[in-house]
Amino acid sequence: MGLFITFEGPEGSGKTTQIEKTGDYLRRKNISFIITEEPGGTKLGDELRKLLLNKSSLKIAGKSELLLFAAARAQHVEETIMPALDDGKVVLCDRYSDATVAYQGFGRGLEIDEVRWINNFSSQFLQPDLTLFFDLPVDVGLKRAMIRISRIAGSSVEDRFEREDLQFHVRVREGYLALIKSEPERFRVIDALKDIPEVHREVCRYLDESIIRLRAKG
Repeated sequence: MGLFITFEGPEGSGKTTQIEKTGDYLRRKNISFIITEEPGGTKLGDELRKLLLNKSSLKIAGKSELLLFAAARAQHVEETIMPALDDGKVVLCDRYSDATVAYQGFGRGLEIDEVRWINNFSSQFLQPDLTLFFDLPVDVGLKRAMIRISRIAGSSVEDRFEREDLQFHVRVREGYLALIKSEPERFRVIDALKDIPEVHREVCRYLDESIIRLRAKG
């Protein structure tokens, strides 16, 4: 069995940059891996990603949003994540079920137990071995995110969540912190205000620790 590592964080936390650098690190160590994302990771997931992340005039109710993310995850786990893990690969995933609890549960105000049930059903109860949470103040992250968005032209801009009000993002961060408090053994919190190389070194340290534990079990 492989190793399942998820990258979580608020908007502008730099997790996407770090997941790419982690892939480079694993490549240099000749460790087989895949990089994937949610929503996405499959053809169905990519189509749902456009619907969920691109700002449009289409109004999506909170429960509908939750179920669309769940549909993308069900396909993702079945088609991409589980086969890679079965092949003994390291799976690096940009967001996963914790994001659904934080965004749709805490952010949208949906019932947390219902969100968890849907998460478990759609993911076949698959949980990450390690979750890296890149933390920074909400206002700083949003400022970073909007600068990034301003550099992208056309209809492919993924800005639907970034354009939610500040209090929505505050609730999302509080949701993540609640998850971390409830499962401290799985999460590692990284200060995303540090510079990129320093954050990368911290990621690699946690990654190496997880690989050592996996090899010890095998």
